[in-house]
Amino acid sequence: MQKSRLVLLSVFSGVLLALGWFPNGIFPFLFFGFIPLLIVEEHFYNNRDLKPRLLFALSYLAFFIWNILTTWWIKNASFGGAALAIICNALLMSFTFMLFHSVKKRIGQKWSSVLFICFWISFEFFHNNWELSWPWLTLGNAFADTPSIIQWYEYTGIFGGSLWILVMNVFLLNFILNFKTISKKQKWKDALIILTVLVVPMIVSVLLLPIINFNKGGISVVVVQPNIDPYNEKFEAPYDEQLKKMLALAGQKITSETDYVIFPETALVENNIQEESINQSGSVAILNAFLKKYPKLKIITGASTMKVYKHGEELSVTARKFTQQDDYYDSYNTALQLDTSEKIQIYHKSKLVPGVEQMPFPFIFKHLEGLAIDLGGTTGGLGTQTERTVFASPDNSMKAAPVVCYESIYGEYVSEYVRNGANFIAIITNDGWWGNTPGYKQHLRFGALRAIETRRWIVRSANTGISCFIDPYGKIIKPTKWWTPDVIEQQIQLHNDETFYTKYGDYIARAALCITFAMLIYSLLIRFRIIKKS
Repeated sequence: MQKSRLVLLSVFSGVLLALGWFPNGIFPFLFFGFIPLLIVEEHFYNNRDLKPRLLFALSYLAFFIWNILTTWWIKNASFGGAALAIICNALLMSFTFMLFHSVKKRIGQKWSSVLFICFWISFEFFHNNWELSWPWLTLGNAFADTPSIIQWYEYTGIFGGSLWILVMNVFLLNFILNFKTISKKQKWKDALIILTVLVVPMIVSVLLLPIINFNKGGISVVVVQPNIDPYNEKFEAPYDEQLKKMLALAGQKITSETDYVIFPETALVENNIQEESINQSGSVAILNAFLKKYPKLKIITGASTMKVYKHGEELSVTARKFTQQDDYYDSYNTALQLDTSEKIQIYHKSKLVPGVEQMPFPFIFKHLEGLAIDLGGTTGGLGTQTERTVFASPDNSMKAAPVVCYESIYGEYVSEYVRNGANFIAIITNDGWWGNTPGYKQHLRFGALRAIETRRWIVRSANTGISCFIDPYGKIIKPTKWWTPDVIEQQIQLHNDETFYTKYGDYIARAALCITFAMLIYSLLIRFRIIKKS
């Protein structure tokens, strides 16, 4: 096969994978998006004299095209940050692909399909759980725009979607490779198997819809979208003016029966809100005065807060030193709940954006945190917490999961709130930094996946849009317009049961990881055996 043809196949794979991506993509492209690249890999497998670095370059070309066509919008925050994210993510994908190829050469063709599926899902799982996490292109996310066909995510999570896509790719690849050598009868059997794998998950999804039951009754929730420019007005205009603007918007929908008002991420921008003396904050005083008018009301809001360490207190790895004094402090991207009980509940965002809110591996790179990309919010090595705090109402009947921005793309992470008792989810975010691009639309749609996985209502407050409600089927309700101040209200139901996925998490990915490790060990044993014989 000529090099030009190999290049065209690699380019074709990258384009197909990008064409399948939402919000403007057509997901069936993903069912055969890997096939051209896998044909390239098969060619290298059958021609061992070809140099592996050429296969690496070809795979990198495919993955670079996929990344740049789907996540180019990161450049709106930082061109350098976008280049780094796209280049590095494509590199990680290529390393995974080459590891699959290397192991396949040792253990043989028989296990190639299982190898590819398990290696790729293991990569996605790893990319969900390390400090340079960027799981935006996890394959299972691609169905976020079509929730009607993935209702079974309540059992599998997004890795069920990844498995579906990968199985379709390897089945179709094997069908293509063996087409000339198998009988007509076998062709029909294989075609029927492929059709079954394609259609059965969709049928199951449709069947799940009418049998889902939710608790009767509901609560009234008001969501505010203040539309404050995250790069200019948000951190320059007086904090009290911004807060009064949000309260005025909320007042358009609040009644004496309203249970919650939800404000977006970092809605409270008052300087130096210290958690040890949070009740002395001017922002908190304004909110407490507002709450006196509505005794039933709870307010969930984002805030930028800090903790000052006492002398002798153990410092976290993210602690910073004050410029003009010897004391240390931690900064947080925080969610707060205030109500008439005067007890303020606090949660610190803990899935941080790499290179923006945290410098990865702070024990090594802490001195580089000043290079963090500014996305119009709290930046630089932020503090975190280990527990997923749930905000409870004074009577303990309503329990909100305060999910802050980037955290909403992590299925198992969000399910931890539900295991801690959350009966609805509040996503607070600030999507303005990426501009009017596919980025904020993709981020919105990820919420639909979390709704299906946990079977919880989601209330979503975005500073600059889109704010909305998402029902437990993943249906988006009352979406606001981009870059428009707005306020919406909806009755939502509380749900206390745990789904299979909530209980068992990413078991598909963990099983793939175990198989991957077993295959790696087996391939190493084969290698050492070969070396010993030689």
